[in-house]
Amino acid sequence: MIFRDLGIAEYQPTCESMQDFTATRTDKTEDEIWLLEHPPVFSQGLNGKAEHILDPKDIPVIDTDRGGQVTYHGPGQLIAYTLIDLKRRNIGVRDMVTKLENSVVALLADLDIKGEARKEAPGVYVDNYKIAALGLRIKRGACYHGLSLNVAMDLLPFSYINPCGYKRMNVTDLRSLGLNLTLSEVKKKLTFTLQQQF
Repeated sequence: MIFRDLGIAEYQPTCESMQDFTATRTDKTEDEIWLLEHPPVFSQGLNGKAEHILDPKDIPVIDTDRGGQVTYHGPGQLIAYTLIDLKRRNIGVRDMVTKLENSVVALLADLDIKGEARKEAPGVYVDNYKIAALGLRIKRGACYHGLSLNVAMDLLPFSYINPCGYKRMNVTDLRSLGLNLTLSEVKKKLTFTLQQQF
């Protein structure tokens, strides 16, 4: 599995790159995980409903082909896009979601924070606060998109939407939990826990 650090990357071109990668991959193509940040953007999933975008202010809203509803991406949020051949690895969609959630739960445990997944609302939560969101797209037996982990970001834009389609969902990040880690430090930790899961 190849891990690529893309730094800060615009949302739409990155999505197009994932689509191209998935459309042209063969059964010999090595799986990849892309680690990056996005400039401020709301992404609206295939199941997205307009009423969950309350007031986007001047932040662009981009329709995307992942599952789920609307979420926010911005600087200080670590994205892990998982371009993985599920068929080759014999992983079901639910198993894939669980592996991603478990990678974040393990990262948090290493930081002495208790995180948990919820079957009815994919993602990872600390107490009643969402710290990581998930959204996948499956094509030709392979997945793309992935997870976002809030590290040290401006959380205000989450109040401009119903995050993941839930009214008044509380959102947090590692900094709000008292952890002043750099994105690079968290990238290393997430790379390690993702390697353990896959």
